[in-house]
Order: sequence, then C-alpha cells, then structure tokens
Amino acid sequence: MFENAFMEAASKLHPAVPVLLYVPLTLGLLGWGLSGGRTTVGRALLFIPLGGLTWVLMEYGIHRFFFHWEGKGPLPRRVHEIAHGYHHKYPDDAQRLVMPLIVTVPLSSLIGVSLWWVGRPAEMLPYFVGIVWGYVTYDTLHWATHHRTPRTAWGRALRAHHMAHHFATPDRNFGISNRWMDTLMGSGGRRSKHERTMASDEDARSEER
Repeated sequence: MFENAFMEAASKLHPAVPVLLYVPLTLGLLGWGLSGGRTTVGRALLFIPLGGLTWVLMEYGIHRFFFHWEGKGPLPRRVHEIAHGYHHKYPDDAQRLVMPLIVTVPLSSLIGVSLWWVGRPAEMLPYFVGIVWGYVTYDTLHWATHHRTPRTAWGRALRAHHMAHHFATPDRNFGISNRWMDTLMGSGGRRSKHERTMASDEDARSEER
C-alpha cells in the first residue's frame, strides 16, 4: 500500500491487538472511576450501552460517508484508496482487517479528551468506555466475518450482509457489526431489478464518455 517502510508497517495489525490493548485499558479506567467515586455502577450500566450505541452510529457514518467517499482529483482518491479502497480490492488481507493503531490511538485519545473536557466524569467516563467497547466489537466482528466460518444463523446472516457489500452492492449494506442500521437508513439488501438495470445503463454511458 505504501512505498514508505514505516507507513507500510504501521498500516498492518494483528486482529488480536485491539482486544488485548483496549479492553484492559478501559477496564482499568472503569475500575479507577468506580473505586475513586468518579462514577457509579448505576451510571455505568446506563452510559456504557449509550456509548456502544454511539459507536454503531459512528461505524455506519464513517463507513458510508467517509470510507466510500471518493471525491474528485488525485488527493481525495488516494485518501479513499488508503482508507478503504485497498480493503475492497484485497478483502482477505488478514493484516489489514482491523484499524491500525496509527488511526485508533489518536482518534480514541481525541474522543477521550473531548469527553473529559465536558466536565461530567460520572457520565462521560463510562460513556467513553462504551464507545471503545463498541469499536473493539466492530473490529473483532469484521475480522471474524472475513476469516471465520459462522456457526449461528445470526453470524451467517451478518456474513452474507457484509459479503454482499463487498461483491454485489458496495453502495449498500454499510453496517458491519449489525444489520439494523441499514434497515433503519434504507440502505440494506440487494438492488431491485429496476435499480440493477439503471446502474448498468449508467455504467455503459460512463464507458462511452
């Protein structure tokens, strides 16, 4: 992906790293907050799920509106290629199925500092933990969807949902850890026969131009 050796190495990550890094860190952060009276069990039970839901919204928005935005000109297209285009070209590259630390460490730090500045640690601390746990769940499921055979009906449906995004309708099925966001946003499923015909006609016109 990169000619620069450092960037090439930094863009790869073993899929176990997000779990091994972020789960202990966030458990320690949550324990620190609970033991010091900075938050409570009740607030944690409320705000951790809210943080997880926030991640689901972030996941969908980032995937649909940033990862699949190609823009115009060489720079936006290069950004797209690095951020997501490579994954669509080589979906079975096991070293690039989870977000690299060069992305997640600055992003999680920015989110964490921003929430701390809100000044309500009792709510924001477990909320931040929920966002991070949502991200770890997403990355783990994304890796498993590509590299593990699902054993449950839910897993098979999630895999079919994501594989359709890769190989049939890249303009649909943006949810990765879930399918309900696509149902909610009307971006799930395969194209209808009419839509497939319209898309084929548009592709033909583009080739003629």
